[in-house]
Amino acid sequence: MPSAEMITAQLTLAANRAIGVAMAWHFAIAVATAALILGLRPSRRALGAMLAAPIVSAAVVALAIGNPFNGTILGVLGLALALLALRLSSQPVAPGPVGARILGVLLVAFGSFYPHFLQDEMPVAYLYAAPTGVVPCPTLSLAIGFALLAGGLGSRAWSFTLALVGLFYGLFGVARLRVYLDAVLIVGAAALLALAIAQRRAAPAIVATKGNRLAET
Repeated sequence: MPSAEMITAQLTLAANRAIGVAMAWHFAIAVATAALILGLRPSRRALGAMLAAPIVSAAVVALAIGNPFNGTILGVLGLALALLALRLSSQPVAPGPVGARILGVLLVAFGSFYPHFLQDEMPVAYLYAAPTGVVPCPTLSLAIGFALLAGGLGSRAWSFTLALVGLFYGLFGVARLRVYLDAVLIVGAAALLALAIAQRRAAPAIVATKGNRLAET
């Protein structure tokens, strides 16, 4: 396995060579945020597919700079999320619980303005060129944040898949790379896992309640 210094150097290279990619994703995030504020709600299927896109983008960047590990993991994750999204409902997304929504906003902001890896740039550059859609942790934070806002898209499989990879990268960033701010990603991934587990436990109860109502009639 490459050393922590080599991995950090590769991530730094990606963040600084792909600033244009990051800026494009910041524009997309701004448009998506404006749409949410205006009350527009995509379908669960559409949102699931859209959140796979920045992950695929980060995979392409990783492969372009010679990081096949991140390229493969993120590429497989993006493809898996896109395929799972095909099975989601075409109904508009429903807001998650209040706590999940608050954490989701924080994760979206954290992923959008991730303050690491840029070199020779003024701090203000992180407002429009933080490496979202370029390196793993801010990209996964962004996707997890929107997923929390949307209540996990009502899909345990989709949420588990994203959360487990997010948890891996968060733990790796903190423990291996000593990027302690990635603890935010750990918290977000754990919250998405908890939300998915809660949905799993709630589903049998809902079915049982409907069955009792039918029996009463």
